[in-house]
Amino acid sequence: MNENNFMRVDDVARELGISKSHAYKIMQKLNAELKEKGFLTISGRVNRKYFMEKLCYSGAERKES
Repeated sequence: MNENNFMRVDDVARELGISKSHAYKIMQKLNAELKEKGFLTISGRVNRKYFMEKLCYSGAERKES
């Protein structure tokens, strides 16, 4: 499985400009939603595609700065 398919807490915190503790809370919420839909989740990681969709980035590619 491609490592780029999942984001770690550092990636989420950097993407949103928030603290790691807040990023963990967001990751837990997203993983709970995925689990409720019947998907297997990995603690400490969140699916990148789902993360981007939930944050309205699905239609636009993010530019690296």
